[in-house]
Amino acid sequence: MSKWLSIAASAALIGTLTGCNSDNNDTDGAVKGTSIAVAELSEVEAPVTESDKMEILTSESVTYADGETGDLSYTQLMKARDINNGETFGLLKDYTDKLITYSDGSPFICDGANGNALGSGLDHVSLLQKEGRVFMVAQFECEVGAMYGFELEQDQTTGELSVKEDSMQYISQKEDFGGWVHCAGMTTPWNSHLGSEEYEPDARKIENGMNEATKLSGDKYFDEVTKYYWQDENNANKDYDNNPYYYGYIPEVKVDGSSATPTYTYTKHFSMGRAAWELAYVMPDEKTAYLSDDGTNVGFYMYIADKAQDLSSGTLYAAKWNQTADTAKGGEATISWVKLGSATDAEIKAIVTAQPKFSDIFETAEYNAGCPAGFTHTNTATGNECLKVVEGQEKAAAFLETRRYASMLGATTEFRKEEGITFNADDNKLYVAMSQVAKGMSDTSGDIQLTENKCGAVYALDVQGAIKDRDGNAINSEMVVVNMKGLIAGTPKTYDASSPYVAYTCDVDGIASPDNVTYLQGSHLLAIGEDTSSHPNDFVWTMNTQTGALTRIISTPYGSETTSPFWYPDVNGFGYMTLTTQHPFGEVSSNDPDYALANEATAEKDSSIGVVGPFDLVKGDGKGLR
Repeated sequence: MSKWLSIAASAALIGTLTGCNSDNNDTDGAVKGTSIAVAELSEVEAPVTESDKMEILTSESVTYADGETGDLSYTQLMKARDINNGETFGLLKDYTDKLITYSDGSPFICDGANGNALGSGLDHVSLLQKEGRVFMVAQFECEVGAMYGFELEQDQTTGELSVKEDSMQYISQKEDFGGWVHCAGMTTPWNSHLGSEEYEPDARKIENGMNEATKLSGDKYFDEVTKYYWQDENNANKDYDNNPYYYGYIPEVKVDGSSATPTYTYTKHFSMGRAAWELAYVMPDEKTAYLSDDGTNVGFYMYIADKAQDLSSGTLYAAKWNQTADTAKGGEATISWVKLGSATDAEIKAIVTAQPKFSDIFETAEYNAGCPAGFTHTNTATGNECLKVVEGQEKAAAFLETRRYASMLGATTEFRKEEGITFNADDNKLYVAMSQVAKGMSDTSGDIQLTENKCGAVYALDVQGAIKDRDGNAINSEMVVVNMKGLIAGTPKTYDASSPYVAYTCDVDGIASPDNVTYLQGSHLLAIGEDTSSHPNDFVWTMNTQTGALTRIISTPYGSETTSPFWYPDVNGFGYMTLTTQHPFGEVSSNDPDYALANEATAEKDSSIGVVGPFDLVKGDGKGLR
């Protein structure tokens, strides 16, 4: 095992490996040569000493498919509060793109751990190759969402990456009502940043709780955005009302690098629906996308764009779980698809611009172990409800209240903590992580009735073409998932008081609360990252999909969260893994034996982004490391 960083610097790296295929490179950046896959990474032991628990531990070597080996190193690129081009990384801005400050003048920064701003801090970043240049787009997971873009410089001999001086820009979101809780994401096959807006505000709750004088609703997260994005903390500047339907969509950022100063364009894809999006994952056909919905009693969705590389119009479907088995790995089911509707971004944005209320879309009745005639029972993240769509509001229901509407139409809304998605082109399988098999997934009613496993599971889904939806209509995609089968699950375990793993509630040698996943194409390696309290130090694993062998490749410090990096196999002849850390030492239970140790950590707690590499994955005419 190798220790990359000291305690003082260990906040610089925490992450998972989230992958894509090698087609995710702009042709301007292509390098001729033979692509070599990663065969395996060396094992990292679970930390038992105080120093190891506080540091980043990682595989010290990589073995390639051709049998050669290489060392790994880490380069931090940016952390919250860093200043570049006069911009402060992670500083939040209001609806006029003016920086937000508290009444005492201090900056409003999404760092995730220093008691500043509601939220977790820096999350997904995308590395983009455009016009022969390399850019990075970073998004922040706070209620007032933020995005920043900057250019990277690459040493053509060593492959080392660094942030170009005076290149960082704040990416304005004001044309689409601002940003909200940006979580995971991906680099699309056409080299754009595809983000997310997680935990959409409950429009029914906000309407019922709204104080028309203050424009505050009692919903802490929604009110945070009202006070700091649309007004100020003293409720001044009431020119603009906040609205819950502004948030909960999939945003895309495109970069134009044709001029000396690049241009970043931000667009919300309203036609992809509204829910608690962990991420949307675009398939190799460049038009089919799968969307994971994070929370309790949530759904799983598929979007088919009308045109490849254009997510501005398409058809939205919700999955129906048809259970066939309860297994130790998380159960099995066939999947059928319920069509919710078709729309364009422009259509749905027009509805949102009119500032609708929940009561404009639905009639409601009291739920009392059932619903009165004419109303449909739904059980989703917002609880048991009796709903009826207002006449003529079906499109608004489908795209503004996607989860509720899916439940009304009979789709499954019982999934629990649905997280990362990735695709294995070698075997034509999609993978979806479920941090827990619990609550709606493990009760005795509804579609999903599995044995509870709070250590979570990762599912494999077969992809096929020529598939029809529930109503017998053809689905316009050759990449439709047709089943869902538990591939690997964590194992609950209790350790003796004398064990160094006494604080672990899931087996130290298995996964716990899988979050982000990636498949390294050609390698038969599925990387699984954790976001868990069941392992005091979160791990990242690789699983060999042919043999089932599991290898621990990263261990992160106490209190941190592994978020959503990405695998880049060919950036001008070099490979990289982006790695993000959220709030190192920021989430430590007072019941943990090492609580005091973590609190005494001297490391800065700001979230940060870096890369592991370069990997020597392109041989021949490429610029490999050997």
